[in-house]
Amino acid sequence: MPTTASNLARFFRRSADGKLRTLILPVDHGTAIPVPGLRDLPGLLTSVNPWYDGYVLNYGGVRAAGAAAQGRGICFRTDVYKPAHGENPNRGSYQVYGAVEAVRLGAHAVMNMLYTHHPEEDRIFAEAATLISECHAAGVPVILESLPFGIGRPAEYTPENIGFAVRAAAELGADVVKTAYPDDKAAFAEIVAAALVPVIVLGGAPTDDERGFLQGVRDAIDAGASGIAIGRNVWAHPQPAQMARALHAIVHGGASVNAALAASA
Repeated sequence: MPTTASNLARFFRRSADGKLRTLILPVDHGTAIPVPGLRDLPGLLTSVNPWYDGYVLNYGGVRAAGAAAQGRGICFRTDVYKPAHGENPNRGSYQVYGAVEAVRLGAHAVMNMLYTHHPEEDRIFAEAATLISECHAAGVPVILESLPFGIGRPAEYTPENIGFAVRAAAELGADVVKTAYPDDKAAFAEIVAAALVPVIVLGGAPTDDERGFLQGVRDAIDAGASGIAIGRNVWAHPQPAQMARALHAIVHGGASVNAALAASA
């Protein structure tokens, strides 16, 4: 029977410098935002699979496109994360699945939000703690996407707030923490050093500045990130496989931004 450690190992490989890192593509956005760039999910995964270590998928995404992962790690999204919309309140993240569904789907990990300082922090923390307990009992590792206050709050993503969010997730029992990069290499290096577990970075809103985007990834890796889990700047890119090659060159190949751009041309 697979263990937490053996399942987690599906997502990490030795990079050019000998360190274990991961390159994960989240394609779990369909419950949160419109996703016209994800119309052909199996086709997307097939096109980028040579460069990826794993994918984040919703329940329906695993069923529809899990076979296209071709031996990569499957990280099953166990919650729905919704910002406020119109008169609908911001409830943050709410868990809808757990360890039972992860095992049923054959997932190698699960991902769930953890919002620090959110108005519903007590419920969100309790759901995450229950998920960790149940998943670890089933041998399934947990990646907590830990952010201050909620999704899409860049003004709140200060080094101090991110540092607390990362450490809180690790203390709760996360095997890996996914968080925002605060555009400060020295500060992020301190966050990683105190994290207790590997830290990977998310991508945020889509951008047309490819060089600036890749430089942010290069800086995060240089500061100690154990990888990236970036979605929209890949699957919404005009050439997703091209961007996948560039990211792989940086994360696993140790490439500079210039070399990554050249590799993806």
